[in-house]
Amino acid sequence: MTTWVALFILALGGMMLVSNDSGMIAGLDVTTFGYGAFLLALLIYLAGGLLGHYGGGAATIARDAVTWLALGLGLVTLYAYKEELTPIATRVVGELLPGTAMTVETSAGGLAEVKIRKRLNGHFTAKVEVNGKPVSMIVDTGASSIVLTPEDARAAGIDVNEMTFSVPVLTANGRTMAARIWLEDVAIGPLDRTRVEALIAQPGALSQSLLGMSFLSRLRSYEFSGDYLTLRG
Repeated sequence: MTTWVALFILALGGMMLVSNDSGMIAGLDVTTFGYGAFLLALLIYLAGGLLGHYGGGAATIARDAVTWLALGLGLVTLYAYKEELTPIATRVVGELLPGTAMTVETSAGGLAEVKIRKRLNGHFTAKVEVNGKPVSMIVDTGASSIVLTPEDARAAGIDVNEMTFSVPVLTANGRTMAARIWLEDVAIGPLDRTRVEALIAQPGALSQSLLGMSFLSRLRSYEFSGDYLTLRG
């Protein structure tokens, strides 16, 4: 049991180190925090072994201590090469979870790029933040603007009860009416745009929200290549 607790502490510390950009965690600089997490995990593991009448003798305890020391050094190394390893980690996440934005930095002026992998249904589905709230959208270059379902609009803090549906739109279900609004903020990873035009579809007219040209046209560029969509800010 203590082994799993120690491994959990080590893994949690590693994730906090990799995801932190401020240089401080819980009031400690990242180096102190990293060593502290490692030492805490090591002490829990060794204490558990001793309290459980560790039967392997001093040689086995020493061997395990060296193993944990190597793990701790690996944790520090992981943080030291965080910038180099982040693109690899995001690419792996993109393969395992299609639709997840993978942020990379290009060599040309440090321009931010976001790559989105095609889903099994053939669509590019982006995880978008609308007014700070997560919304899943199908990328649709044929849509002149973002189109939100009423459910997604409510989740983003938009009151749809008093809206007037007066804009004619054509969807997969046929022609319907929508309400025009302006979204305060729309973001995919680091690609953030404010005051973005959007439409709210009538209830039942749309099964999933669409990421249309009112957002895409405000990017520097976007490109479909094989199974990937690349958005450049």
